[in-house]
Amino acid sequence: MLDTFGRPLKSLRISLIDKCNLRCQYCMPEEEYVWLPRDDILTVDEIGELVDVFSELGVDKVRLTGGEPLLRREVVDVVERVAANPDVGDLSMTTNGVLLAKQAESLRSAGLDRVSVSLDTLRPQRFEQLTRRDRLHEVLEGIDAAAEGGLKPLKINTVVMREYNDDELSDLIDFAKDRGAEVRFIEYMDVGGATRWTMDMVVSSSEILSRLARHYGPIEPLRDDGSAPANRYALPDGTTFGIIASTTEPFCRACDRSRLTADGMWFLCLYGAHGIDLRRPLREGASQDEIRSLIVRGWTNRADRGAEDRKALGLRGPLYQIEALRKDPHREMHTRGG
Repeated sequence: MLDTFGRPLKSLRISLIDKCNLRCQYCMPEEEYVWLPRDDILTVDEIGELVDVFSELGVDKVRLTGGEPLLRREVVDVVERVAANPDVGDLSMTTNGVLLAKQAESLRSAGLDRVSVSLDTLRPQRFEQLTRRDRLHEVLEGIDAAAEGGLKPLKINTVVMREYNDDELSDLIDFAKDRGAEVRFIEYMDVGGATRWTMDMVVSSSEILSRLARHYGPIEPLRDDGSAPANRYALPDGTTFGIIASTTEPFCRACDRSRLTADGMWFLCLYGAHGIDLRRPLREGASQDEIRSLIVRGWTNRADRGAEDRKALGLRGPLYQIEALRKDPHREMHTRGG
């Protein structure tokens, strides 16, 4: 099943909950937020039913996100339900790692294949400044537990922000290497929720590569699978890392991802202004064929190229101001999922 640009529907990212136990500056910098109504949150069975339909249409990769997915009480049940689908060949999770040490073993036993852990700094004081929480030690324990528990390949996601953490690039690569993990440096993106975003704070892919080359020596680009969001590279000693350059080098033409919010709104683009409500017809008794038709119609008409459109603006500021986010919490990054 292809969209208007010939992109297949292969990867589905499912937000399990919109709440988070950190307040990272690039995602949740404000003091107050509007949360999704609790009764609207999809049940474990509803998530499973929707995954079944999506998998029939070609989705074979599912990533569980949030908010912070480990805050969802039934997270292990969700993993078990999705892992039972034989058409899902890759089941992963993105987490901030705070609760991972306590749950890594049960998640792996339930069928989770791998995790990506968000880690933007290795310095305790800086971590507290970036997240407004003193929980770095728990994140590090979670990363170690994931590595020891077989949730591999283990990835470390780092949002790089100028004058915040851009002096730790090599430190993070070395940290990941010691744990058999791979860093993904992510350009600071002007997505919903990034109300304090400026282009001046973006450290571009080219600048990251230049800095790392000065530190390590020549860097070799690696071949990718064409649809992966990260461009991967190898250092002279063979250590690999990736860069997700959504801001300066958008990859919209190869994007095969869509996102399902915790309350069942299906978004075809991270920057998309409107989603397709799948919860309402599901709860009103729609058949799988009817849900399938909604998804087919949405994807085959998809023409989103959000990151490319944003780049084409030239001078730009945050995608949404606070008032617009409070009117519709689906615009928030922590609601839509990474």
